[in-house]
Amino acid sequence: MVSSSHSQSNDLYTTIVKLDSIFFNAYNTCDINKQAMFYSDSLEFYHDQGGLMTSKKDILDATRKNICGKVTRELVKGSIEVYPINGFGAVEMGLHKFHNNAEKDAIPHDSKFIIIWRNKNNNWTITRVISLH
Repeated sequence: MVSSSHSQSNDLYTTIVKLDSIFFNAYNTCDINKQAMFYSDSLEFYHDQGGLMTSKKDILDATRKNICGKVTRELVKGSIEVYPINGFGAVEMGLHKFHNNAEKDAIPHDSKFIIIWRNKNNNWTITRVISLH
């Protein structure tokens, strides 16, 4: 029983880390369509500096305007933690850095993030994001 639970936990961790990688590759390469596929229509994005956004379209538009070609995200290796949410999906927490491409000499600092993933019929979507700088 313990090994089964541990195995399921490892499978969940592997799944979420892979989804994180795919999503943020789309973020870094400005693949707005792929990002849109990940975001739930009921997305809530909490940003400590920018406030709350609840419109998927507005979030994608802001990404297109403020991020594309200007900022890239780097995951802090080994920082991801994943916890199951029974009957819903998972919580991902970790650290990442954002590189401002206009300021090549700037040293980015670690920022905390929390992503709530929903798994519906084996389709994972991002329902909530908390971004803390």
